[in-house]
Amino acid sequence: MSKMKLTIDGREIVTEDNSTILEAARSAGIRIPTLCYHERLNPIGSCHLCVVEVSGTDTPVEACKTPVKDGMEVKSRSELLTGMRKKSLQRMIVHHPLDCPVCDKAGVCKLQDLVFEFGIRADEYQAPEKRAGVAYATPLIKYWRDRCVLCQRCATACREIKGVGAIEFVDTEGTLELTVNPDKCMSCGECLQVCPTGALTENLSPIKARAFVTKKVPTTCTYCGCGCQIELSVLGNRVARVTGRADAAVNQGSMCVKGRFGYEFIASDQRLTKPLIKRNDRFEEAGWDEALDLIARNFAKIKKDHGPDAIGGFSSARCTNEENYLFQKFMRAVIGTNNVDHCARL
Repeated sequence: MSKMKLTIDGREIVTEDNSTILEAARSAGIRIPTLCYHERLNPIGSCHLCVVEVSGTDTPVEACKTPVKDGMEVKSRSELLTGMRKKSLQRMIVHHPLDCPVCDKAGVCKLQDLVFEFGIRADEYQAPEKRAGVAYATPLIKYWRDRCVLCQRCATACREIKGVGAIEFVDTEGTLELTVNPDKCMSCGECLQVCPTGALTENLSPIKARAFVTKKVPTTCTYCGCGCQIELSVLGNRVARVTGRADAAVNQGSMCVKGRFGYEFIASDQRLTKPLIKRNDRFEEAGWDEALDLIARNFAKIKKDHGPDAIGGFSSARCTNEENYLFQKFMRAVIGTNNVDHCARL
């Protein structure tokens, strides 16, 4: 792949010939503001915040969509560009309620950050008119129509990442409106993961917690053996939400509906948290050492009296690949039997 040289803000940059101006700028650590752009999606170009000036062009162009050319000279900062970006944000705010105090996304909202960065004041605008219609919602995801800035990330992610295409933006009397096909929607939450504002929120957890006050715990999803990397947002030793880790190669932030929303069992009062040993036909709580010693003694006795093939092991798809590997190795190397099966085979 050939290389190209261009200049951005007076800095010479060498980049791949199939790069866009935005990608070239980011590779050099030059920040160009964006809202609709996402690394995993094809450029959308709906927010108009990444406009830059290019020598030889009459009007600024969108950096996310414009391919680089050898010798190109680009300016990412100027009074003209600041004014254009501010006007784009103003247009979004006109149709966006200033409900940050009660919005789930407050503190981690890209729109909120950009409005603050460009010094936009709320008293410059009239209160937005309420959009008609009933907001879309599932038992797991809620869509707040008034908070939507029509960036179209959700629809693009549903189509390009998940390959489902359940979300579309339809022109209704000159206004774009989000529509969802309930027969296609799997409530996987990919749309929620990429939404830059509070337009899409989780409709499940009863725990309300700002993202910046929760403890972030990286872990591995245990619903199957894919090993998706997730992050638990924990408040008061209770899980408030689960998000995918964008920096993980295995899933890049994507998750299935179980991994993203199936976490209520963690705090269930029916969950076993201590070993149980049956005594006099009743289960009684015991310590881990006592329970493991009992299992070891019984395994040794069965193996001695009836041979290792009298013991069988049944593993779970809820375990990680590494845990299942250790389990089958324990059965084969320690117990001495190949009687190992797995629930996912059935």
